[in-house]
Amino acid sequence: MGSEKIETVELGNGGPRVGVQGLGCMGMSFAYGPTDTDEARATLERALELGVTLFDTADMYGMGENEKFIAPFIRAHRDEVVLATKFAISLDPDDPSKRIIRNDRAYIRQAVEGSLRRLGVDEIDLYYMHRRDVNVPIEESVGAMAELVAEGKVKHLGLSEVTGSELRAAQAVHPITALQSEWSLFSRDIEEGVVQAAVELGVGLVPYSPLGRGFLTGAFVHADKELGADDFRRQQPRFTGDNAAANAALLEPVRAVAEAHGATPGQIALAWVQQQATARGLAVVPIPGTRKRSRIEENTGATRIRLTEQDLAQLEPIAGQVAGARYADMSFTSAGRE
Repeated sequence: MGSEKIETVELGNGGPRVGVQGLGCMGMSFAYGPTDTDEARATLERALELGVTLFDTADMYGMGENEKFIAPFIRAHRDEVVLATKFAISLDPDDPSKRIIRNDRAYIRQAVEGSLRRLGVDEIDLYYMHRRDVNVPIEESVGAMAELVAEGKVKHLGLSEVTGSELRAAQAVHPITALQSEWSLFSRDIEEGVVQAAVELGVGLVPYSPLGRGFLTGAFVHADKELGADDFRRQQPRFTGDNAAANAALLEPVRAVAEAHGATPGQIALAWVQQQATARGLAVVPIPGTRKRSRIEENTGATRIRLTEQDLAQLEPIAGQVAGARYADMSFTSAGRE
């Protein structure tokens, strides 16, 4: 039997070498309802055993609580992991549904100090601008981020949900190692220009929500009725009303391909994203989120699945049939500005 460990890849030109699949840590303490913290911590350890080395969080996940949650694990394995966190989204403590996007230099410096303190580290391996404030020139924001690299507080810079032209403008100021955007069988809008810019510039792609926030695992029949009251997906158009039922019905091709491979629907969805690296000629390191060891084992298993041309043809039409936008307000996404 071969090694359980996943393969590795250089994340962008000059970027860190990481496992070809990372782990999104948001749900371990934020957004998806109650968490079994012992199991979540065991999942972090199991992920590392399986070769997952890119661990992703953000300062806005639980207003810093997610960074605090993963901090002991990060410190215990500091030389083995690549730590990614993000700034730019400020939440109103009295109403967390209200978000303020800030990319100004003063805020960036304040944010990095907060993240370093909560994580208990001296340097962040990959620091992302989480969302774009169009009122601040991206050159100014990336210039401020570059200062953090010069000061030894950050190793590599990343952006999230920017357009192809914004990525090019940023790259002209300082090398961008990775671009994080939503990319899955349900969400393919970045293929209109963002992916091409990343290929051109040698920037790695880090797809978030590669499982369509759970939809592509086949977990939902009536998502709007099955989600807990404190689950943030209740605010997402794809999980509400008629959209929820219509999207659940799109999974038949995924199930058919899964059966042919002796795999789960979620593994096929992840295999599709992983295979974009070869298809498009760039590093692609998706960060599916999970809180369970069994899921991390399932997810990493997807890196060993190779989809055929026939499989890909079956899966191709899905994104064009999805009902509802990715977010209620798409202005903060690359697709909303492209």
